[in-house]
Amino acid sequence: MKYAVGIDVGGTNTRVALINEKYEIKERVQFGSDPKNPIKTLNQINDVIKGFGEKIEGIGISCPGPLDLINGIILTPPNLPGWHNFELTKELEKITGISVQLENDANLAGLAETVIGAGKGKKIVEFLTISTGVGAGLCIDGQIYRGAKGFAQEVANCILWKNGPSQGDLKKGSIESIASGTAITKRANDAGLEAAHAGEVYQLAQEGNETAAMIMEDAYEYLSSFIATLYGVLDPELFVLSGSVALKIPGFIEEIEKRAKEKVYDALKSNVKIVPAALGEDCGLIGAACLAFFDLDKKKK
Repeated sequence: MKYAVGIDVGGTNTRVALINEKYEIKERVQFGSDPKNPIKTLNQINDVIKGFGEKIEGIGISCPGPLDLINGIILTPPNLPGWHNFELTKELEKITGISVQLENDANLAGLAETVIGAGKGKKIVEFLTISTGVGAGLCIDGQIYRGAKGFAQEVANCILWKNGPSQGDLKKGSIESIASGTAITKRANDAGLEAAHAGEVYQLAQEGNETAAMIMEDAYEYLSSFIATLYGVLDPELFVLSGSVALKIPGFIEEIEKRAKEKVYDALKSNVKIVPAALGEDCGLIGAACLAFFDLDKKKK
């Protein structure tokens, strides 16, 4: 049995998993990331990998963006200030002696859903996660589409609403500022409501609160418009939605699909198929292992 390691580095925690060639997670370890000292975190990763006690064929790793995926460099992640312009791939390979592939988390989740999840067997799969933020990944023939410079599918800042809401460094009216869980909650609280997460805003809307209903309506309307646009541009066989907003708010995906069908050419309505992700929170780790095994296969050819 061959093994790869999937790693997810976040601003708070790092997860490391031992995954076999059947994409089964055999072991996993989580520890706190050091936001100021990447080498310390990489040494901890190496200790975990040694503790697995298996021969590792390759490592796939995701980190917060923005990333230079072509050269394996972390650029300027806001939650990892000490990691800016850090040559992650080079340094982790030096420490572990194992080949390393860097990718963003949404691309890896999309890859996992394409290979063994909801998009298995499909040629072109578009993945979108609606959670704290909005992330996307496109897989064609089971491979991640990165674009010319490695920034394909960086959709969070796509502008849909002139002078619309904004958050963080995002521009006004960006899709993440409208439809993400963070945005929905922020807009509700800014309007004087009390909500801890997007599900509570949805519940207030169900109870007849007009402000909450308007915020949810904006999320449905602009997200479905965005997805309809992606159908016009990409023509995917399947659209996979993930993230806490998409998966935990009742009827969310069905509502988005219904509205997206109304926004494409009538002849294309039957092409719009939006389904929930199948792999849950482990999809990024599994996608990282996919990347490592794919790289191994490529080197054999």
